[in-house]
Amino acid sequence: MAGVGAAEVAALARPGAGPLSRLARAQYAALAAMRWQLLTHGLRSAEGMFELGARGISCLLYALLGVGLGAGLGVIAHSLVLERNWQLLPVLFWLVCFLWQLVPVALASFQQQFDMSGLLRFPVSFSAFCLLYVVFGLGDISTLIGVLCSLGILTGVSVARPDLSAWVVAGLAGLAAVNILLVRVILVWMDRWLARRRTREILSALFVMFLLSLQLLNPALHESRANGERNSEARAAARRTMAEEMKPLLNGVSAVQQWLPPGLAVVEMEAAAEHRPARALAALGALGLYVLATGALLAVRLRAEYRGESLGEVPSQKEAEKESGGWLLNGAGPVAAVMEKELHTLMRSMPLLYMIGAPVFMVIVLGSLFRSSASLPGHPYLLSLPLCVAYALLGPAQMIYNNLGAEGTGIQMLFLSPTPIETVLLAKNLFHALVYGVTALAAGILATLILGRPNGVVLAATVAWLLFALPANLAVGNAFSLAMPHRLNLGRLTRQRGSAASALLTMFIQTTLLGVAAAVFALCLYFGRLWMAVPVFLVLAGAAVFAWLRVLHNSDGVGNGRRDLLMTTLAKAE
Repeated sequence: MAGVGAAEVAALARPGAGPLSRLARAQYAALAAMRWQLLTHGLRSAEGMFELGARGISCLLYALLGVGLGAGLGVIAHSLVLERNWQLLPVLFWLVCFLWQLVPVALASFQQQFDMSGLLRFPVSFSAFCLLYVVFGLGDISTLIGVLCSLGILTGVSVARPDLSAWVVAGLAGLAAVNILLVRVILVWMDRWLARRRTREILSALFVMFLLSLQLLNPALHESRANGERNSEARAAARRTMAEEMKPLLNGVSAVQQWLPPGLAVVEMEAAAEHRPARALAALGALGLYVLATGALLAVRLRAEYRGESLGEVPSQKEAEKESGGWLLNGAGPVAAVMEKELHTLMRSMPLLYMIGAPVFMVIVLGSLFRSSASLPGHPYLLSLPLCVAYALLGPAQMIYNNLGAEGTGIQMLFLSPTPIETVLLAKNLFHALVYGVTALAAGILATLILGRPNGVVLAATVAWLLFALPANLAVGNAFSLAMPHRLNLGRLTRQRGSAASALLTMFIQTTLLGVAAAVFALCLYFGRLWMAVPVFLVLAGAAVFAWLRVLHNSDGVGNGRRDLLMTTLAKAE
């Protein structure tokens, strides 16, 4: 690193060289200078300016989301504290923790992150490496939203009880520290567990069993709903009976959660409000122990990485010998070869599998929401199938919009081979179309199992919209892949380099496609001619196919014209 001399490097051997030593401070300054130079040099190009603008817009959108959530939580916290309703206050803290942990896991494959493993090429001490890992995690979306939500709760409680401000700050600070460290722990351990193929197979089997077990609840839900609609008095009596039966369980859950970080933060505030400082300090000390325990779990994983552990996707010697029997489509032509290569890449890469599978899993949640809204006015239940399918297809769309990202250094072989880039992209498009269709079919089956058999006209309109959305995504995906490529780390769920501009434009294109579908469905429902959506989508599908063929035809010239940028970006060392 710049500014770090040989004498300072020798200081690493001294026991006193910690995360705040002179050497560590010099390394922090060198890293900050390097990041600043990368930013300023990137602004010299139009793409760099656009990337910076896209990041700013993304941060603004997430900040507005966090401000809205924080304001709502602050109002609720203010009301609960004024009414001394301490038993419901932990719900807010658990909600903040849930959002703090859910957001980074849900966006792990999409958000841009700085890969800290590159620092291990330099003489960085372990304590400095851990500190840098945590500090860089403070820029995550989850931290932004979580801090804004915590500030909202702090404002609400402080306005209601100004005398508790110091205690609230201490409790929320401890809870924030636990959440920040826990996010990093979950991500690094997910990388460790999912790096092994056997672990992925076990988790996939458990996931399928979980989905199948959820369907066993459908008969019980149907029966409960049917019985509840027969007699309102019986329904009310059933609610009272269930409340009495659930009361011991809820009391037990409440007693247990008081020993967990969100509950300890509330216990500390309640004890301070009742002028019991000893109990408040004890709760705050227990919260500090959770911070130390979470930090220790993170240090265990970082220690292994610091000592050289690699979580790449390179198969072991035994697996390589087992798979050396040849390719299934060997000799069938370049299109078939590229498609089979894409299949092998998909099956061996957890980020790609997660990217496709996570939205499909959320179809269960969306289906349950639509099921509960079936009695509302309008047509939410009627259009639940296309909405569930559209959401599930967000995962394959991410893969389509960066179809060269998994090539890595192999991008050089694509330009050295006699196969045109147009043929390569055609093969990738055909494979991605298969993935797109399988994902849509899986989402449709899940939605049908949860919501029941769909309307025939709605099913036909959904298929027609898919025929329009698929070529439109392929056309835009080819253009994005050549214009704004970014390398995909196939061995790690986190630490993807990503592109904020590509992510923002992807969101815009997907919103546009959904907006077109919503406009067509709305007009057809308004005139009472839902079947008209089918020919409208088929006409749009014809235009989308024409656009896709034009982009594909021009891709060879565009790809060869940008081959230096593609190789520089995709073959860049991690």
